[in-house]
Amino acid sequence: MYPVLKYDQYQSVRMEFGDQETIKLLGERNEKAFERVFKTYYKDLHAYAFTILRDDMAAEEMVQNVFYKIWEKLPSLNFSGSVAAYLYKAVHNESLNYLKHLKVRQAYHTYTTYLRVTGEQAERKLVLSELESRLSDALNELPEQCRTIFQMSRFEELRYTDIAGRLKISVKTVENQMGKALKRLRHSLADYLPHLILILLNI
Repeated sequence: MYPVLKYDQYQSVRMEFGDQETIKLLGERNEKAFERVFKTYYKDLHAYAFTILRDDMAAEEMVQNVFYKIWEKLPSLNFSGSVAAYLYKAVHNESLNYLKHLKVRQAYHTYTTYLRVTGEQAERKLVLSELESRLSDALNELPEQCRTIFQMSRFEELRYTDIAGRLKISVKTVENQMGKALKRLRHSLADYLPHLILILLNI
């Protein structure tokens, strides 16, 4: 079981044993020796990890991870040099691995966002293309005068009075023909009402 370690107020304590004796005690899973190493090096290791990560919480997590892994692997660890050198190298590697995984996660997020956005854009283009085709067909099905009035109103953006003047008909006739056109188009393009048809037809 991993011992619960707390670095009280970040106060350093002196190692009471030399490296060789400390390594021997660590190999025997001596909790007091392990705690002594933790309290002796934690502050400096945390500061070192912070220089790599520029993130206080991540730096703390990396140091905790290193000590957790050391405890899990005791007594099979091979301290070829000093305890301090081993710890600094372990924190360095742990921090670099964290950054590598972070970059992978960021790249994946960027990629999935790209797929989502391009997928939505492709879907919109497809819907608009289909809508354009269906609208053209629906307009062709309208009576000639009805279609002409609708096109002048929606595509040329003419007022009803201007349309009436150009076609030499009453404004009331224009209103009636627009009502018929909109009713038929609502029916013909019902499947596309959620996709911009309300904006296109202003209805």
